[in-house]
Amino acid sequence: MDVVTICGSLRKGSYNRMVMNALPSLAPSGMKLTELSGIDKFPLYVADLHADGKFPEVVTNFAGRIRAADAVIINSPEYNYTIPGALKNAIDWVSRLKDQPFKEKPVAIQSASQGPLGGARMQYHMRQMFVFLGAFVFNTPEIFVGMAQTKFNEKGELTDEATKDFLKRQLEAFAKFVERVKA
Repeated sequence: MDVVTICGSLRKGSYNRMVMNALPSLAPSGMKLTELSGIDKFPLYVADLHADGKFPEVVTNFAGRIRAADAVIINSPEYNYTIPGALKNAIDWVSRLKDQPFKEKPVAIQSASQGPLGGARMQYHMRQMFVFLGAFVFNTPEIFVGMAQTKFNEKGELTDEATKDFLKRQLEAFAKFVERVKA
């Protein structure tokens, strides 16, 4: 099972990236996770930039990788009660392509925060957006890694066993969901 991961944070010390980096070691057998990077390379979305039907190469490559994957996992912080601008911009770009890459694609959403429950509003806004895009968003268990600064060591490695177990449970359930959706 080929799963791409997308990090909505561009910050070097991002806890969301740390969670995303922990996923491959927690994934069930047969699930391969690969980061899909590059959202920081997208130009700001302006419809005039594709009025001729041509899209920037970074957009078409990103969309092609989503199409080729069996599923997508998005790890993102919440900025101002919603989706970070760089991530929203990237999704806005790929949403304009004729062969919509998120259509009928299984998607799981995760978030980490230094607060007790950061990311909840971002996740719900993302779920609303994916309804429009026709994605199949995985519902439960939801992942909100609160107080993230207490769950990683100085190398950025996840050390909290309860969080590891919860992530494993979500990945196992997501794998079953992806198989059902593919069928």
